[in-house]
Amino acid sequence: MFRTLTAAALTCAMALPALAQDTTDDAAFGERVRAYLMANPEVIMEAVGVLQQREEAAAVQADEQMVAAQADALTDDGFSWVGGNPDGDITVVEFMDYRCGYCKKAFPEVESLLSSDGNIKFIVKEFPILGEQSVLGSQFAIATQIVAGEDAYKSVHDTLMSYNGEITRDSLTRLAGTLGLDGEAIMAKVDDPEVARRITANRALGDALNISGTPTFVVQDQMVRGYVPADQLQKLVDQLRG
Repeated sequence: MFRTLTAAALTCAMALPALAQDTTDDAAFGERVRAYLMANPEVIMEAVGVLQQREEAAAVQADEQMVAAQADALTDDGFSWVGGNPDGDITVVEFMDYRCGYCKKAFPEVESLLSSDGNIKFIVKEFPILGEQSVLGSQFAIATQIVAGEDAYKSVHDTLMSYNGEITRDSLTRLAGTLGLDGEAIMAKVDDPEVARRITANRALGDALNISGTPTFVVQDQMVRGYVPADQLQKLVDQLRG
């Protein structure tokens, strides 16, 4: 941080016409820079603020380019669960993990957003990154989708997002039973190559988007990394609608 401050301050100082003189005498020039900064220390923070704004703008632009390059995989992969309004004018994609505390915290916020705004298409990307239980949870949810359909997937997904126990084959089979589903039939599909293919595809997509944590949201062409309250998501949606 010190080097950043120094570099920013020096850049700003060197740009000043009053100091843009003969710099053959490095020592004298250095003293002029030091004297200016000591007399005007606020310049340092001003320069750092400009630097941060430029870095943030560059990061947003990079995210937009990555999202554009992966548009089809994000919104039309042929297997990810789609909720909300499938014909909505705004698409929100969430990369999530059933063992992620912040995903669980975000779950009711996302549900609130979808219920209050009926014009959002919502897509779930199973993105298990927190160990074997995460993987098993995603495998079971995807297997449910394949065996029992979209509504059954939604029931399992919602239940797992609110579930705080250990994720095991036995606990998942019991959970399916409480939802009126055939847990044994679903569990028999967990190790199917198609289930693995979908998880692998989502991980590859996450790598392409530089996603390393959950939840991560893609709202149209904007990436939002981490937990976000419903009102902030709604604000972003409203801004994108213009």
